[in-house]
Formats: sequence, structure tokens, C-alpha cells
Amino acid sequence: MLDELERSGISLDAVTTKLTSDGVQSFADSFDELLAGVQERRIQTLGSALNRYSAKLDGDSAQAVQRVLDDWRKGGKIRRLWNADASLWTGADESKWLGWLDASTDSKAQLPEIGEVAADLRKQGVKDAVLLGMGGSSLGAEVFARVFEAQRDWPRLHILDSTNPEAIRSLESAIDLSRTAFIVSSKSGTTLEPNILRDYFLDRVQSLIREKAASRFLAISDPGSSLVRAAQEQGFRHTFLGNPQIGGRYSVLSVFGLVPAAIMGVDVAALLRSTEKMVRSCSANVPAEQNPGVLLGAALGALAMRGRNKVTIVASPQIAAFGGWLEQLIAESTGKEGRGFIPVDGEPLGAPDVYGRDRIFVYLRLDRDFDGEQDRAMAALEGAGQPVLRFAIGGIYDLGQEFFRWELATAVAGSVIGINPFNQPDVEASKVKTRALMQAGNAAGSPLTAVVDAGPVQLFAGPGGTSLKRDSLASALRSFFAGAQPDDYCALLAYLEPTPEILDSLQRIRRKIRDRKHLATCAEIGPRFLHSTGQAYKGGPNTGLGVEITGEHARDVNVPGQSYSFGRVIDATAQGDFEVLLERGRRALRVHFRQDAARGLQILEQAISEALG
Repeated sequence: MLDELERSGISLDAVTTKLTSDGVQSFADSFDELLAGVQERRIQTLGSALNRYSAKLDGDSAQAVQRVLDDWRKGGKIRRLWNADASLWTGADESKWLGWLDASTDSKAQLPEIGEVAADLRKQGVKDAVLLGMGGSSLGAEVFARVFEAQRDWPRLHILDSTNPEAIRSLESAIDLSRTAFIVSSKSGTTLEPNILRDYFLDRVQSLIREKAASRFLAISDPGSSLVRAAQEQGFRHTFLGNPQIGGRYSVLSVFGLVPAAIMGVDVAALLRSTEKMVRSCSANVPAEQNPGVLLGAALGALAMRGRNKVTIVASPQIAAFGGWLEQLIAESTGKEGRGFIPVDGEPLGAPDVYGRDRIFVYLRLDRDFDGEQDRAMAALEGAGQPVLRFAIGGIYDLGQEFFRWELATAVAGSVIGINPFNQPDVEASKVKTRALMQAGNAAGSPLTAVVDAGPVQLFAGPGGTSLKRDSLASALRSFFAGAQPDDYCALLAYLEPTPEILDSLQRIRRKIRDRKHLATCAEIGPRFLHSTGQAYKGGPNTGLGVEITGEHARDVNVPGQSYSFGRVIDATAQGDFEVLLERGRRALRVHFRQDAARGLQILEQAISEALG
């Protein structure tokens, strides 16, 4: 032990002096204190090695970050965070939502249970696994599905977080229902979308393998939820229980992320081992300046207070899906009370002169699979004076470290800007509106004004839309975008099937808007975004221009046991979301396609080009 102390820079003389000055009675306390010093030095060294973080900030921004770090050091705020002190935020119920701090450790106890079920599915010849979930229950799993290569002889993992009839049909055509396992994931168990998707696929599998159908279904939910009860009643193969003290968007390192990862063959034990290195480097013993999570959170918070609240995520190609998870963590956690960040994921890179002064650039660079074009773009942005936060990631299993770093940083940033990072009041508002529309029996009757009816494309607005020009789609869009301010952003909210063709069209449209109006742009697919970034669009800074995009359903799909279809569900969801945007005083338009969505997007793209030309 004395050798251990010497290696840590604490001499035997120091031990002797300490014991002499404090007396024999305090020997235990003195020795514990010295050992804590050893541990802290080790953790600091580990933190420096893991941090692999660099930022290029101007002098004023750097000083603002330092002031936040000084405040955290003087106020003992790192220890207060780890001790679940709600006064760090708003003094509400924040202390009940910090179970994610210990998730990587607690989850190890569930690994044998997870591993047994995953191995059994593999042994039985299951070829595909489909996760039915929304938001925090699906986006972490999607990172694993898209980042980790398909493991030999393990099921392929698919994510279905849409009630779009076309998306449901596409997924069903890509799998063999008789050799597929379904994972129904919902913390509350009451989320509409995964519940009706469960009913649909259970009915479909029953038509093929009858009484054995339920054995292909797994549930992930919090104890006592309606989903847990339904899984028991219907005879599901297994139910995994989550921690009620972990919110959905912080749950990726719990069963909500680890179960689907293990089923596709990811070594979740290795993932957790890597994660724990970051957890230790972010512990209460590590000073703010050396604490990766606190350092990042301080930078985000300080820059936001200086008007830079558009967190623009750039990630190496192999880990690009991480941006979707990070987007929902940041938006849903901080976008409320008229404050917070607007995350920008997947926006095409541009020259420095197309960006405003409201950006923070986050560059997640994978050491073994980086993109030279991204490197050059980030260097150009730094040269132009934009703040760029760089993160070097050694390998895909180190994403566990980034999950935790960003969870802690988001909690810290929430404290800096003065909000509760664990609630989502405006997400609930959209759910309530959707349920009301469904109970009313239709998705009509919204107080919308038809601004333009151009045959295949219609343009609607709320009561304030009467001032828009009506002679053409382009002229209406021109008057809408004319009101954009330098710090605004534009969100394309598409309730469409996310085919490659449709996603490419959305990317072209957002590039045109960004380049010509210098606005940050977001491109989202509904209804999934309602459970993530939708919170920020309705509750965050009122600086957004929302363009909701909907379409007809050529081939609808009925929900078993219900009088409604999936098409009607997604229509009601879109309308409910639009109504809440208007109620919150947000600037928004709704574009509706009467024909093929791909063709409709072509018409919209041309109209936006004319409007901004």
C-alpha cells in the first residue's frame, strides 16, 4: 500500500506527518483521506486520457466557459449532481430522474438474463428482430442497428418507429414473419404507437404460427406498466424491467438499449466496460476542468447564453446514427420554457459563409473511419471563427462512453441555462391532442386556412396565415420565409415513409433554405420526432419556421380490433402536432400531397427554389 501511495506522489513522510498531527484516534479518517487522494489522481489521469476533446473558441467565449467551470468548482456542483441535489436545476422532481448515473454498473446484473434470451433466440433460428418503440425507446437501439455490423448468425435488427402505412408494409416485406422476433419497447407502456404496432404484428404472426406467436414477442417496460400486464396476459416470451428513475432519452445504457443490442450480437459487456471508464472520469472526484462531461456541459451552456444554441452535429459516416440519438437527448432535455438548444443533425456540409453566428459545431470523428471532407470542412469553420467541439472516438464500442458523456453534459447544460432537463411538457401536449382527435372519430375540423390549392399540392396555414400571398405555392412560401430572422431555424416535419428518395429530397430542400437564408435546418420524420425533437420545436426558443409535410395513403393498413387505421392515426398525429405548434404561437405551414409523395416533394422543392431565388 505504501508503494501505491509513493507512485501516486504521496510520500511516507506525508503519511507520518498526517498521523502525528491528527493523533492516533484519527488514523482511519486520515488514511481514508489519503486513499481518496490516490483515487482522485488516478481518475484525473484517466479523465485526461479519455477526454480526447478539443475546442477552438474565441477569447470571450473561452472566458465565459471558464466562468461556468469556476462556478461549478466553487459551488461543489459536481458532487451535488452525483448526490441528486435538485436545487442544481429548478428544485422540482429532478432528483427522481438520475438513475442513469449508475446505469452502466446496475445493468451488469441483468446481463445474464439478457444474454440467455438473446442466445436462445439465435439457437431457435430467428433471422430478424424488430423493435417497436418511439423516441428514447427506439433511437438508442437504432444506433446499434446502424453502427454495428451485422453479426454472423445473429438476427438482423430493424427499428419500426412509425405508424405510416407505407413504412409498415415496407418493413413487413423485408422480413420473414415466421422467423422474426418482436421487441415491444415503452417505458410507460401507454404510448399509442408501439401498442398498436404490437397488436398488428401479433395478429400477423398468429395467422402463421398460431399459438406459438406470443413466444416470439418480448417486452421492455418499467415495473407495473400496462405493457408489462399485457405481456403477461398474452404470454410473451420474456419481459425485461427498466429502472423507473431513468427517463426514456437517458435509457440507452439500460435494458432499453442493451436488450436489442444483445439480440443482434453486440458484446454488451464490452460496451459497458468501455462506458465505465468514462463514468469514472466524470465522477464527483474529478475537477470541473478535467471532467469530460462537466467540461462539455459548461461549454454548451456558456455558448448558449451567448446566443449560440444551434448544436450542429457532424459525425463520421459509420457512426452517423449517433446523431439521431444525440439530437433527441439535447432537444427533449433542454428545449422548454422558451430556452434551450436546437440540435441540427445530418445537415449537408457547406462553406463557412452559409452559416450564421448562432451555431456550435460538434464533430464526432471516428479514428479508423473518418471522412476527409468533414475534416476539411471543420478546419474551414474553425478558420472562420465558428466554435468547433471535436471528439476523437477510438472505436464503435467507445460509443458507450459518448452516451454517458453527453447525458452528463446535457444535465450540466440544463443547470447552466436554468431548466429541468428531465421533463417534456410539450411532448405530452401533442399526445393529448392526438388522443382527442382519435376519440372524435376523425382528423378533420382543424382551424386551418387553405392558402394555396395547386392540384397535387395544398398549402395550409393557421389563422395568422391569411397574410400570405395566395397566387402560387412559390409566392406563399416567399412571403412565409420573408419573415425569417438571422437566429431563426427551419424544421421540415415530414410525416412520410423515410425512403432514400424522400430523404434525399428533404436534404436538397434544407440545403437550399440554409444556403439562401443562412438558417439552421432540421429534417425530421414523423411521428418519431414528436417523441424527441418535437419538444424543442414547441417549447424551446420561438425562433423556428416549421413546414409540416403530409400525404395521402395509397394503401392503408387497419389496426386489429379497432375501428381506425394506421393512416388515420398518423393523420391525427400530424394534425395534433400542427395545432399545438399554432397554440404555442409558432410560425408554421402545412403542405399536403394529394398524390405520390416523391412527386409532391419535387414540386415543393421547385417552389422553394423559386421562393428563395
